[in-house]
Amino acid sequence: MNFLKPAQLALALTVTLGWGPGAAMAATCSNTGAGYDAWKSAIAVEAAAEGVGTKGIAALMATTYSKETISADRNQKSFKYTIDKFMSVRGADTIVKQGRAQKAKNATLFANLEQQYGVPAGILVAIHGMETAFGSYMGSTNIVAAISTLTFDCRRSDFFRPHMMGALVLVDRGSITSKSVGAKHGEWGHTQFLPGNALKYGVDGDGNGRVDLNNRIDALASTANFLRQKGWKPGAGYQKGQPNYAVLKDWNAASVYQEAISIMAARIDQ
Repeated sequence: MNFLKPAQLALALTVTLGWGPGAAMAATCSNTGAGYDAWKSAIAVEAAAEGVGTKGIAALMATTYSKETISADRNQKSFKYTIDKFMSVRGADTIVKQGRAQKAKNATLFANLEQQYGVPAGILVAIHGMETAFGSYMGSTNIVAAISTLTFDCRRSDFFRPHMMGALVLVDRGSITSKSVGAKHGEWGHTQFLPGNALKYGVDGDGNGRVDLNNRIDALASTANFLRQKGWKPGAGYQKGQPNYAVLKDWNAASVYQEAISIMAARIDQ
């Protein structure tokens, strides 16, 4: 089977979609679902030009506008809570209790991860518990549709565009498929990586030759790698005012989330 090179694919898409020389092909965002199909056609040309292959393009073109993703994006009320309210709503006491058990049960794994990346068990366990209740619920929303919808939506289009391209590359590589599911914003796996971050920071934690963030070990190793690459300093503290606290912002920009993770992690690491 012969595959078109990116430039050839972009040209083929241009012809197929009916654009002649000089026709406008720029993908334009929208605050409603109107125009999503036309946007897909335009962004597909851009994606092909940036190196996305035939499988990724096909996955993009198969998506439909995700109303549930937009609804979730417009209603992230918990990040406006006080720290006490946030931790209560998120079940911090349960996460800490179960997290201590997770740490004890997987002591060798967490010791190895800390030795390799410098990130203590408490942080990884707290993130795992906060994001998916230790893998018990990793989402049911189509990843490619969610991340494409958020790229089409004008509110944070520039932020999500690299993650959409990342998702399409992940489809090309076989890491995910056009039917893979995750959280409402297109996050994937046990610790809910956005696709662009999964592509950049995902590692093969269990040594089976592939990165699968639905695999707990891969997800935890990838989370540790992400934090280390973002500037985590082995052995330094992670509470407010300490060197590693700021790194948590790269994982989640909400200050209440950062504080909750640091508090729960300290309790888990006691």
